[in-house]
Amino acid sequence: MASWVLSECGLRPLPRIYPQSRAGLTSKSTNLLKFTQPLDTKSCNLGSPFKVSCWSRQRNWALNVAVPASVTVCEEEDKERGNVNGVNEEEGGFFDPGAPPPFKLSDIRAAIPKHCWVKDPWRSMAYVVRDVAVVFGLAAIAAYFNNWVVWPLYWFAQGTMFWALFVLGHDCGHGSFSNNPKLNSVAGHLLHSSILVPYHGWRISHRTHHQNHGHVENDESWHPLPEKIYRSLDNATRTLRFTLPFPMLAYPFYLWSRSPGKKGSHFHPDSDLFVPNERTDVITSTACWTAMAALLVCLSFVMGPFQVLKLYGIPYWIFVMWLDLVTYLHHHGHDEKLPWYRGKEWSYLRGGLTTLDRDYGWINNIHHDIGTHVIHHLFPQIPHYHLVEATEAAKPVLGKYYREPRKSGPLPFYLLGTLVRSLKRDHYVSNTGDVLYYQTDPELCGAEKTE
Repeated sequence: MASWVLSECGLRPLPRIYPQSRAGLTSKSTNLLKFTQPLDTKSCNLGSPFKVSCWSRQRNWALNVAVPASVTVCEEEDKERGNVNGVNEEEGGFFDPGAPPPFKLSDIRAAIPKHCWVKDPWRSMAYVVRDVAVVFGLAAIAAYFNNWVVWPLYWFAQGTMFWALFVLGHDCGHGSFSNNPKLNSVAGHLLHSSILVPYHGWRISHRTHHQNHGHVENDESWHPLPEKIYRSLDNATRTLRFTLPFPMLAYPFYLWSRSPGKKGSHFHPDSDLFVPNERTDVITSTACWTAMAALLVCLSFVMGPFQVLKLYGIPYWIFVMWLDLVTYLHHHGHDEKLPWYRGKEWSYLRGGLTTLDRDYGWINNIHHDIGTHVIHHLFPQIPHYHLVEATEAAKPVLGKYYREPRKSGPLPFYLLGTLVRSLKRDHYVSNTGDVLYYQTDPELCGAEKTE
């Protein structure tokens, strides 16, 4: 199957290449996605249930959303296989999650109803209005009662609502909020700046995460450490990375300095994360973040720092815990270890199929069904309110490559056990090989013992 790339609002074949990473380092064996920038203002119909808008000014809003406009699906589509949906019939029905799937990305796309690709800006804005109203309502109730029975309940509820605001801003970053890039940018800045997230800085790094999901070196979010980097960490860093609650407080530090083995900051326009034409966007988002931080300082003088801590500071850290928990468990913690890839074995499809759906009980609706993560990773342009239906439609195609999530009670307390088990066993991957699985360091405090 030929891969295609958007070029001047047309389609042309995309040759198999091994391009440089965003930081300028050469990756000799990695198939990555390639984009060319559209040059006019027409709407480009890709022959699929979605369109990519083209923008001609200096800010290329159309390709600034975290949606892969072109996906390279290479070797696994051309090979003849002796298995169906990863099941090797010659070996008694053994399912190999690292085997190339017998279906294509286009097969999954075709199974999803056409209306699931439609973005409704009014519906998206209604969710924003709902969540913002709840945030202010909770703050007013907590400030009115101002007693230690109410505060802990407020902190959990408000931290969860901050997380819901992040998810809506996340949709803006993907372009699934609406087809209007300016609306996406304004709403994204307001939502993310209010919870101290640099919108464009995060959006760009999150785009990198989606375009390289499941790749050991090129993924951006909670990717495994090769053993060489893992062994180079000092004991304190290694222990903190795998000992609760510290991994669940990592997000603000990641924004400033990224993950071990990577350099740069989400706030600095000259960071390795960004290319020169993204400089203005990054500066804009950093300025908005600074304005929010300044507002909190001013409120501390007006209301008192302790009141600001109770109303905003503690809910902020609850939000950080939600973000780290959800992000980690969508890529870790399955009962059976799932593969990670590098080199010629990686493809956009195979990397995306290693992600996991999770059930969060009552929280599903509150945080906008972010638990439907597999289809979201493969097609991030689908609005969150269509993800459940799109997932159900895609399941027959995915077969055993889709791992049905465990059903949660009203609150997903069971995920804490899943998190603890994963942190005890998922420590690093091998320095060599193209299909890899997590290994356990028996010397790490609290590590799961292996026979």
